[in-house]
Amino acid sequence: MGKARGQIKFLSENEMGMLHKGALDILENVGMKIGHPEALNHLKTAGCHVDAKTEIVKFPAAVVENAIHKMRKDFQLSDRSGVKTPMRYSEMYLSTVPKGLHTNFTVNAGGFPAFVLDLDGKRRPATLQDVKDSIRLADALENIDLIGLPCSAQEIPHNMRPVVMTAELIKNTSKPGGIEAWTRSDIQTITEMALLLRGSAEELKKKPFLIGYGETRSPLCCDYNMCEIFMEYVKMGLPQSFDTMPAAGTTAPATSAGTLVMGLAETLLGLVLGYAMDENAWVSIDMNPSLTDMRTSIFLYAGADRIPLMAAGNQMMRDYYGRPGGCHAGKTDACYPGAQAGFEKALTSLFPILTGATGIGTLGQLEGGLTFSFEQLVIDNEIIGYIKRALKGFEVKEETMALDVIKEVGIGGNFLGHEHTADNFRKEFYISDLLERMPWSAWEKQDIKGLEEKAREKARRLIREHRPEPLDDYTVKEIDKIAAKFHR
Repeated sequence: MGKARGQIKFLSENEMGMLHKGALDILENVGMKIGHPEALNHLKTAGCHVDAKTEIVKFPAAVVENAIHKMRKDFQLSDRSGVKTPMRYSEMYLSTVPKGLHTNFTVNAGGFPAFVLDLDGKRRPATLQDVKDSIRLADALENIDLIGLPCSAQEIPHNMRPVVMTAELIKNTSKPGGIEAWTRSDIQTITEMALLLRGSAEELKKKPFLIGYGETRSPLCCDYNMCEIFMEYVKMGLPQSFDTMPAAGTTAPATSAGTLVMGLAETLLGLVLGYAMDENAWVSIDMNPSLTDMRTSIFLYAGADRIPLMAAGNQMMRDYYGRPGGCHAGKTDACYPGAQAGFEKALTSLFPILTGATGIGTLGQLEGGLTFSFEQLVIDNEIIGYIKRALKGFEVKEETMALDVIKEVGIGGNFLGHEHTADNFRKEFYISDLLERMPWSAWEKQDIKGLEEKAREKARRLIREHRPEPLDDYTVKEIDKIAAKFHR
């Protein structure tokens, strides 16, 4: 098989060990501020040193190592074979998968941006109609496997958004992915919707979906609400990760290694807390580090310096801690579709896959994740198709070498009219309805010119024509009842 093999590695075994020891040092000697009394009690019971007055917790190395050891074992349990769930808009496996390059990686569109770049080229606050249209568009695109919430309806009251938009997610796609939950009551209501579709709590645990996540506040803090969200998922027996987003130069040291060390310390908190609550908890670690643009103080989502940082973080998760999964990718800091967005999204999608990621997210975003673009999502779908075809490679066997066809056509012949070409070109060739492959004379005669304009027209057509696989009327009514009850 001529498909791509192997994976890129940025860290040696020794370097991974150094980063891990650094994280243990921070947790044991600096600690973290945990703003939740129940969480403090659990951590104290687990053997951590808790100062209830200052809310500072210090973690003995042995306590952390025990939690890591348990997670490694949990990811190898036979009853978790094949179990996976989208969390933080990328696919995280809850079972062992082989190390290596995963050419069958999954792709997620989600992320909750507050703004959209609409199909008339206007940037404005996102509406509920934009949410519905963006979900249906992502549902129609063949290279999008999972869908979170591509944008966030700003006219919906803040405390209602997660529930209202999750209801729209369920009704408008058959590819639901990770979601945002802002409070414990959000989780309870969204889980009620998930139970309706799965049929029972047992089935939901077997095939979890509609899962949010906890997140630390760098540097080295976890506030009450994030603890509450993380702990609620653990109490319900649903999978949970503790994410962190340290930014070198502002909320983390101005070196990639220092940012990784601190990010590892922050995410390892989740393992200790989760297992302190329930030794059978489904918990894992996650990290989304970046570097700050020192001219603007912006948290960068793309860049040549961020690629090795994200790749090294993903390598630590997979190779050192034994947690396979996906990561943030397909990002750009450009404000508008174009050359910068194109090369940043292509490279930030490709490198995580080359380093062994099982899935990437989130697509369709501009401006460092602040703005969703319908047009850009169509272009991102094309980029992913391009990458998947490149990594797929080609088969080398007697049939594909086509020796008999070459002999039949002979010297100076032509393969265009041969039935072998008709039988194989669709399997072998990458055919795109967006990319331009024509001479100037043909390009000039087109009514629609350029990749961006073609993407806009394709987005308009799909939003107008595509209808997702429908839910039955009963389920739709029950989802609306759950949302209405939450409102009351």
